[in-house]
Amino acid sequence: MNLTNTNKIKFLAYYLPQYHSIPENDKWWGKGFTEWTNVLKAKPLFKEHYQPIVPGQLGYYDLLKHPSIQEEQAKLAKDHGVDGFIYYQYWFGNKMLLESPAEAMLKNKNINIPFCFCWANETWKGIWHGLDNAEVLIEQEYDGINGYEAYFNYLLLFFKDSRYIKVDNKPMFHVYKLDDIPDLDVFINTFNALAIKNGFDGIHLVATIASDALVNNKSIYAKVGVDVFMKIRYGLDFIFLEDTLFGKIERKLKRKFRKVFKSNKHIDERQKPLIFDYKKGVEKLNGKFPDKKYIPCVFPNWDNTARSANKAMIFKNATPQSWKVHLENTIEEMKKNPENPPFLVIKSWNEWAEGNYLEPDFKYGLQWLEAIKAVKEEMQ
Repeated sequence: MNLTNTNKIKFLAYYLPQYHSIPENDKWWGKGFTEWTNVLKAKPLFKEHYQPIVPGQLGYYDLLKHPSIQEEQAKLAKDHGVDGFIYYQYWFGNKMLLESPAEAMLKNKNINIPFCFCWANETWKGIWHGLDNAEVLIEQEYDGINGYEAYFNYLLLFFKDSRYIKVDNKPMFHVYKLDDIPDLDVFINTFNALAIKNGFDGIHLVATIASDALVNNKSIYAKVGVDVFMKIRYGLDFIFLEDTLFGKIERKLKRKFRKVFKSNKHIDERQKPLIFDYKKGVEKLNGKFPDKKYIPCVFPNWDNTARSANKAMIFKNATPQSWKVHLENTIEEMKKNPENPPFLVIKSWNEWAEGNYLEPDFKYGLQWLEAIKAVKEEMQ
């Protein structure tokens, strides 16, 4: 899908491929581990706490054993206004994990939905996946120009696919933590040069987490050229805990919540769940855009009890109705900023162990998706 700058907003949803077993997960968590393993064992932490969360019509799918699931997901998404998937990709420098669903999708043209990749360049630690310690499971490494060339060459078949999302003939490529790349200029220059060599006009690079230096154009980002950015923090700690939101108000809120909620610590130290109201939380995301490169990220729900148990962060009162309001408010802000990129990123399509999903569930059925469809219709 090749796009040019347009005011027509595209809704892109993150897509998690961890719904099939791999030897590494078998070693770390037990044979047959997938995302569903944690989802099934979750327990409620308070009265009327909706756990375990139960999937709806797609069931507890396996992306490799049930390849038609990806076709169904694509159809559900497109029928309800999701314009594309952003597949998480786990390339650790000398090893790649969970790549099989994307490779299967590449071969199956019946999975008819645009897509792109997000390189989730982060070391995996046990604390994020249900262990009580921060043991490193696999380290994120960077192998310089040779590694970047090898990575690009792997991606090239995907970039050339007609479904791959391109902006002005540039493949869209998200990177989770640009700040962590030690030779960022080498990485970006290598990807741009190889893209041009292969008939594109460069890479349309998206920074998922943007530092204040990027916002203020005071870092290497301004020199090497990052097309757009999202100033967010995965896990939604950014709303109250992490110093990644801009402005004095957010920093004051951070100090206040740490004082009031003594358990409001980093997940490594936390002993009690953090429970916030969804409506109040998303209001923090609907402020003014900090830059003309900025694209917003929205989320329908969040409850990672399945992964973190008592260390969880929970946004209670998340409903399809409150999700629709969050979407509507974000679209209104986008309309006030017509020069910004016409993309809205949704976290996420299917992160079930984080209670963060659009797919049908047992409680609400298709209503998470129907909210998107309704907002899309309102935009017309």
